Amino acid sequence: MAKIRNLLLIFVSAGAIIWAQDATEPAVVTDTRPEPFTSFSQRFKWAARSAVSPQRSAGYVFSSAITTASNSPEEYGPHWDGFGKRIGLRMSTGATGIMLETGIGALWGEDPRYVRATGRPVKARMLNAVKMTFMAHNREGKIVPAYARYISVPANSFITNSWRADSHATVERATLRIPLSFVDRMIANFFSEFWPDMTKPLHRGK
Repeated sequence: MAKIRNLLLIFVSAGAIIWAQDATEPAVVTDTRPEPFTSFSQRFKWAARSAVSPQRSAGYVFSSAITTASNSPEEYGPHWDGFGKRIGLRMSTGATGIMLETGIGALWGEDPRYVRATGRPVKARMLNAVKMTFMAHNREGKIVPAYARYISVPANSFITNSWRADSHATVERATLRIPLSFVDRMIANFFSEFWPDMTKPLHRGK
């Protein structure tokens, strides 16, 4: 339980620092924000596509590789078959989480989409990826705490106990997954921020 408390403390502190900085510094985001969602249907179509996007899939693969190496959960085994099962689990739980966040955020117009900070120094872009792990745009386009995410992440962590391996379908494991979910989100943000730049040479060659 001490490990869980420490992880939660780190993430709560990080979120609080970023929130405080947001009140005194101009927003880092420079890309054009997409048009606000106009319907539930539009929101959920985006959520369905986002759940299997390359950026999120990269996060699933990265975290699944780590848990395969440590054989967690042990029911899946430390081999390729277990790696595949873990990716499938990550994708299913990730889809549930983003659907929850998108639906809950609709109640007050919170936008879960990530907006890149292109044109800024690398350090500012990295800060943007970290910052938008905890923040989101509201319906007026202002950057505010991602309240829907703070609700949906814990809810998703406990809901998904119903189809997880027995050793991980516990209250302790569900609590530990809460900060880890924000790590997954941060990884996805970094891919969203930098992946288009990394693949530009490939597109030029076509």
